[in-house]
Amino acid sequence: MTKNLGLLTAAMLCIAGSAQAADGAFLKSFAGSWVGKGTVKTDADSKPIKINCKFASNATDSSLSLDGKCTGYVVFSRAIGADVKTNGKTYTGTYTGSSTGPAGLSGNRSGNALVLGIHWAKEVNGDRAAQLRLEKVGDDGMRLTTIDKDPATGKNIVISQINLSRP
Repeated sequence: MTKNLGLLTAAMLCIAGSAQAADGAFLKSFAGSWVGKGTVKTDADSKPIKINCKFASNATDSSLSLDGKCTGYVVFSRAIGADVKTNGKTYTGTYTGSSTGPAGLSGNRSGNALVLGIHWAKEVNGDRAAQLRLEKVGDDGMRLTTIDKDPATGKNIVISQINLSRP
């Protein structure tokens, strides 16, 4: 029985190690410079504003840091960032760029995306919850999507979507 327990423990460590290695390679694939376009809504019922964005990203086996700036029209400009860490099972971190202040992030990897719940510093669209999807698109693409509930209908809507590529 002790031998079986030892084999089971060794197998579990190997599985955990390979999962962390896979996540490490995944996180590192986001490293570098990114440019792109997208849209953002100032609230659930507003019309989307077209934006242009630039991001720089640093990544390790267990962390990802995005630092960017998006501009819309001639006068709208906002710094946007996210710092995320993983323990091999879950991802946690902070999102900056909201007018309500820094927001908490927590979630998991799902295929080629990090699906992170956002906990806003103050109410946005009637509550403090939303979702950030950070998705790898091919070898040289990344998509950032923020999804929130429309307070009028209760349905999920896209608040922002930014499609980025390597310059």
